Amino acid sequence: MEQGHLIPTYARQPVAFSHGEGCWLWDTAGRRYLDALGGIAVNTLGHAHPALTAALTAQAGRVIHLSNLYRIPEQEALADKLCAAAGMDAVFFGNSGAEANEAAIKLARLHGHHKGIDLPAIVVMDGAFHGRTLASLAATANPKAKQGFEPMPDGFVRVPFNDVGAVRQLAERTDIAAILVEPIQGEGGVRVPDPGYLRQLAEICDRQDWLMMVDEVQSGIGRTGRWFAHQHDDIRPDVMSLAKGLGGGVPIGACVVAGRARSLFGPGSHGSTFGGNPLSSAAGLAVMDSIEADGLLHNAAARGAQLIDGLRTALAGCEGVADIRGAGLMLGIELDRPCGELVHAAREAGLLINVAAERTIRLLPPLVLSDAEAADLMDRLVPLIQDFLNKPSKPGS
Repeated sequence: MEQGHLIPTYARQPVAFSHGEGCWLWDTAGRRYLDALGGIAVNTLGHAHPALTAALTAQAGRVIHLSNLYRIPEQEALADKLCAAAGMDAVFFGNSGAEANEAAIKLARLHGHHKGIDLPAIVVMDGAFHGRTLASLAATANPKAKQGFEPMPDGFVRVPFNDVGAVRQLAERTDIAAILVEPIQGEGGVRVPDPGYLRQLAEICDRQDWLMMVDEVQSGIGRTGRWFAHQHDDIRPDVMSLAKGLGGGVPIGACVVAGRARSLFGPGSHGSTFGGNPLSSAAGLAVMDSIEADGLLHNAAARGAQLIDGLRTALAGCEGVADIRGAGLMLGIELDRPCGELVHAAREAGLLINVAAERTIRLLPPLVLSDAEAADLMDRLVPLIQDFLNKPSKPGS
């Protein structure tokens, strides 16, 4: 598909959308699609949600941007709501998940230097994805994403995901300042750790005086049926990074702090021109208010259970289905072979999905998904999976 003067950093699909409503999108030819990707966990309220649309329209009519040299009431109100939902203390606002993770990395290094560590290190996980800026890319596991951008910043110690023992073995090291972990790995294939994993990591951090930092960019803001996925393990981290679903489609990132990280940043230690401006903060407030008013935490949990149960029943005994897993509306169907071609097949069937880690069909629909739409999603997707798995495997797959 011709992209004109765009730098071709994306392998774009041959479709463009004109408008949407709820969980549905219409392309420029008038065809309708069920959106089971939600802008990759961004469109929390779906498309053209009336509360978000009204909030953005009203705010744009007042003031869109002000420098952080001045107080911004909408930003302060959003920080209050985030801290109340998380039980945390303060927020720095940026524009994206990568920026939120950059802030977290800076906090970890600052914490290490305050402890007298000359070269502080951060424990990160196999399969992790934390962004594409240089430091967040260094924390990311995917070697393909790093290719050609070396040398990477150092200061990261990688261990297997969901392996507490591997982290405990680092306890004698004197250079570690923090752990950075996704409560559920998204780009890594919707990998869900064992119950208690995060709690055990938090206990190690308490003993070692490390920062416990959770990357909730994809799993946060109600996606898993709780405000934040780490709340399923009943912990309070020192640092939490947010973005994606917080603005419902308007770019915003947040680095939320508590405990050991509460007082690390001060005037001049970090900044962002656009971070938390009135428009993006108004969007975040509308998203959080609507989640509360419309019971979307409960809906995410209920629709997620409906999808997992339905998919497991429909695909039971289907050779080639390795696992069906997730929490709330962050779901993965892992197959025993690369399945990227299913993205095209699903689009042809009027369904938008994507594939993570080559073999996992990833579903991230808006939190407004209804029970009828969840059933429709399964009706479209299950036959595609069955047909795909019934085809002979390609050599080398």
